Amino acid sequence: MQEKLQALQQEALQKVTDAADLKALNDVRVAYLGKKGPITEVLRGMGSLSAEERPKLGALANEVRAAITAAIEEKHEALEEEAVNQQLALEKIDVTLPGAPVKKGNHHPLTKITEQLEDLFLGMGYTIAEGPEVEQDYYNFEALNLPKSHPARDMQDSFYITEEILMRTHTSPVQARTMEKHEGKGPVKIICPGKVYRRDNDDATHSHQFMQIEGLVVDENITMADLNGTLEVFAKKFFGEDREIRLRPSFFPFTEPSVEMDISCKICGGKGCSVCKGTGWIEILGGGMVHPNVLEMAGFDSSKYTGFAFGMGVERIAMLKYGIDDIRHFYTNDVRFTSQFHCHE
Repeated sequence: MQEKLQALQQEALQKVTDAADLKALNDVRVAYLGKKGPITEVLRGMGSLSAEERPKLGALANEVRAAITAAIEEKHEALEEEAVNQQLALEKIDVTLPGAPVKKGNHHPLTKITEQLEDLFLGMGYTIAEGPEVEQDYYNFEALNLPKSHPARDMQDSFYITEEILMRTHTSPVQARTMEKHEGKGPVKIICPGKVYRRDNDDATHSHQFMQIEGLVVDENITMADLNGTLEVFAKKFFGEDREIRLRPSFFPFTEPSVEMDISCKICGGKGCSVCKGTGWIEILGGGMVHPNVLEMAGFDSSKYTGFAFGMGVERIAMLKYGIDDIRHFYTNDVRFTSQFHCHE
């Protein structure tokens, strides 16, 4: 039996040496060290040996098993290292070759306009405030002087989730929430960019979702003159120093008095053309002095504090700035459209 074990050791070691891959090596392990292998069979025959021979044979069997196991482990490491080196050779990259060109992307025009407006108003001392798109009815309407029975709610047909929860119809709730956080103490000077939703039929000038940027200033001694000056700076910096503005009386429930702002038509220089429908002016945004009721509901003393607010549609600004004729272009993901707006602009 001793001779048989030594012969098995030599035979197994040779097969370990000859194993060309990990599968062949595993086959050797199973064949010689498995439960049905020849070493196990030899050990089963130890019962016929004398008490003196059994320990010697057992010790030799363990030595043979250990020698084969060590050889297999050593070979396994060598084969693994070889496999890694072969894989690295296959995946080798010639860094001297020219790289594949990476196509430069473009900012979406709405992103560009939003960032430009943010930069402009940040430079004027405003901070950026944000709020939830899924909003409470209270902040979307009631805190803005629009109780449930107010007919002006019909001006903003909404997507309601429950009777008290809806998709916000404007970013004005951010103004209400911000004023509430100030607990009646000024100043407040913010712009509120974000996406809003209204139940509207999509066409060249309407969309069920769109972007807004609203501004709010609340402090002592704020007047309509401050609003006029702010909007004039915005128009000239954004559309050109030669642009003029005019404010027309209007109505919004959350401002009193309220105005619509027009800018002079760049195409005709105010003389009248098809773009401005012969008026020389293009309507661009709405605003006004913050209604005392809105101030009071937010905790401000309306006898001490006044403020102004304004709001504009980002799509409308982008359409005027870039000459875009259909609002639906912004949302169709047509690369031919978006690729016109280069990152460096």
